[in-house]
Parts: sequence; C-alpha cells; structure tokens
Amino acid sequence: MQLPVVRLVWLGRAHYSELLALQEQWLRRLQAEPRPGPPSGTEAGAVLVCEPAGPVYTGGLRGGLTPEEIPRLRALGAEVRATGRGGLATFHGPGQLLCHPVLDLRLLGLRLRTHVAALEACAVRLCELRGLRGARALPPPYTGVWLGERKICAIGVRCGRHITSHGLALNCSTDLTWFEHIVPCGLVGTGVTSLSEALQRLVTVDEVMPSFLVAFQETFKCTLISEDSPS
Repeated sequence: MQLPVVRLVWLGRAHYSELLALQEQWLRRLQAEPRPGPPSGTEAGAVLVCEPAGPVYTGGLRGGLTPEEIPRLRALGAEVRATGRGGLATFHGPGQLLCHPVLDLRLLGLRLRTHVAALEACAVRLCELRGLRGARALPPPYTGVWLGERKICAIGVRCGRHITSHGLALNCSTDLTWFEHIVPCGLVGTGVTSLSEALQRLVTVDEVMPSFLVAFQETFKCTLISEDSPS
C-alpha cells in the first residue's frame, strides 16, 4: 500500500515568528481543502522544521508564565510568547531542533493521543539512531522524552478539526542555562539535557537532521517529500 505523503519544509535557522506564520499558512491551506478520501498515497500535510535563531520562552494553553515573570525573561534578551499548544512554559533557542507537523490526522490513521505517541516515538528513535538507548517516553504530566531524570525533548501540540499544529523541541546543542529561569513544563525538581551533553560532544541540528527524517518516516508511516520553498 502506498504511504501517505508529508511535505518537509526545512527553514534552517529561523525566527520563531517565521515558523508560526508558516504554520498558520499551512493550517489555512489544510482547513480549506475538501474532506479527505481514502488515506493511501494522499498528501497529509507538512512538517515544518527549523533551528530557532534566537531565545524564546513560550507559554501554553495552561499558561506557565506569570505577568511578573515576562519582563524578567525579556530582560535576559529573550522573546516571550503565548501559544495555543498544550502544556506550560518551555524554552526554544539555537541548538534545538524544532518540529511543527501540520497534519490531517485522518489521512495518517491517527487520533490526537496516537499523534502525541508518534512524536514521542520519533524522538526516542532519533536518540537510538544517535547511540542513546536509554531514552524513554513517560505518561502525563511527564509527556515528552527523557534520559534518566532529565528531559531531552519537550512535546506540546494543538489539534482542531483533526488538523495538528506545534509539536516537539529536541535539545541538540542548546544552551541549557536558559531553562534555569523557568520551571520547564511546570515540573518542579526535574532537569533538562541535550544530545551534546549526553554524548559528551557537540551535536548540531544539521548533524541530527538525517536521523530525524528517518525516525519521522518510520514512526508516522509516511513518505517525506522536500518542499522547495516555504509557501
């Protein structure tokens, strides 16, 4: 059976606002299309991938950043944004692989819960491909992927009319000190880590991309086709 097709849009280093604007374009595009037919061989949407060009703190639907915190975080030189994804506060910045799948779940045979599980499995598989066998996903409220007691990949999604947005953030060579200024995902007493810290060498987003593409296609059971321009 022919696998569903997903467009890969690689933005390189991009500002978070650029990613959100492109995500909105794809959301409108999918929402305007006729209702799907049989899933085999159908285009299911796009996966938008970038490395954030600058530091950004984001809050989710449940908040996570108080009005008093926002000026303090901006004073550090970071952007602060409220988002419509699930979860609480997290950080995005250089050295992080940020992936926003904008997908019609019906065309992939997924529901919201299995979509989140696929994102977790994708990050676990990526870690395995990089030689880290101990990565594991945990149930809520610890949603995401962990190495020991430290989170290496945060996950927060939104889904409306079967179409997803937002996604995962995997720390490759992220400056982890940025996380010290918040309670990541609202989980007191837990830490964060990165591929570079775990493997004790510099691991860049560019180095990880081929493994990510393999892991994404395996876990979402789709074929990725590169999109020449982000439009």
